[in-house]
Amino acid sequence: MSNEENTPQEDKASEAVEKSQAALGKFTDTLLKLKEDQPKIFYGGLSVIGLLIVISLFSGGSSSTVSGPVIKDLQIGQKYVLKGPNATDPNASIRLVAVPGTIAAYDDTEEDDRSGGCKHMPQGTPVSVEGFQDAYGKKNAFVNVKILSEGECSGQTAWTLAINVQ
Repeated sequence: MSNEENTPQEDKASEAVEKSQAALGKFTDTLLKLKEDQPKIFYGGLSVIGLLIVISLFSGGSSSTVSGPVIKDLQIGQKYVLKGPNATDPNASIRLVAVPGTIAAYDDTEEDDRSGGCKHMPQGTPVSVEGFQDAYGKKNAFVNVKILSEGECSGQTAWTLAINVQ
């Protein structure tokens, strides 16, 4: 395509590119002249710009603490629901175990343990608190829950992390 066949938009774009190149050239010439004529001002300006960049990188937010899910003050006999604090999938399930402390001891790669036995309950399942177990220096880290939903798991008890009971 020759220059005679350019559309008005292409002409405007090429003019804008030429203007920006000219402005960049003038700016570069000014900086180089400043570097040669007054090197203290040139390097001082670079130092100030670098210092501002470093300060902006290391200045964080105003909060110095990280907040996360809070374990509720659960009471024995009260009704709650199962809810994973970090789950974003509405179909995520809550792991229930027969003995407190064995939650991290199962192999999640096997899918056959997900059906039956009331081991994985959907979020929102109503439960009542039956008891507590301390672990890892935390009071009431595990909760013994009784499943209150209808179905084959109704009335069964199991253990889960206290953070999963809301």
